[in-house]
Amino acid sequence: MKLKSHKELVVWQKSMELVVLIYELTSKFPKSEIFGITSQMRRASVSIPSCIAEGWGRKSSKEYYQFMSIAYGSALELETQLILAKRLKLASEQDFERPENVLLEVLKMLNSMNRKSRKTRV
Repeated sequence: MKLKSHKELVVWQKSMELVVLIYELTSKFPKSEIFGITSQMRRASVSIPSCIAEGWGRKSSKEYYQFMSIAYGSALELETQLILAKRLKLASEQDFERPENVLLEVLKMLNSMNRKSRKTRV
């Protein structure tokens, strides 16, 4: 079955869920962080599904996989920011659980896609 839209990709759907979770999480952070880690985490999370969508719209598979790689980098950036926010105790441990779990799923999917792209390019 051929997909008709990037919106049918499970990784895009999961990353959209992740954006919502990150916005919910960061809304619990102190207001003093609105222009700091809150803004960075929101930007990094939005970048993930945005890059997936942009890659889907590209004409070549090389460009597609390049954008998947950028999405993976944004996911790793978000992972680092989540770890930092957790260490700074900007929200409760429990508040971090769901975003961390969904991020892990997204990272695994993107990593798998990137591995496949390397195999097809060799």
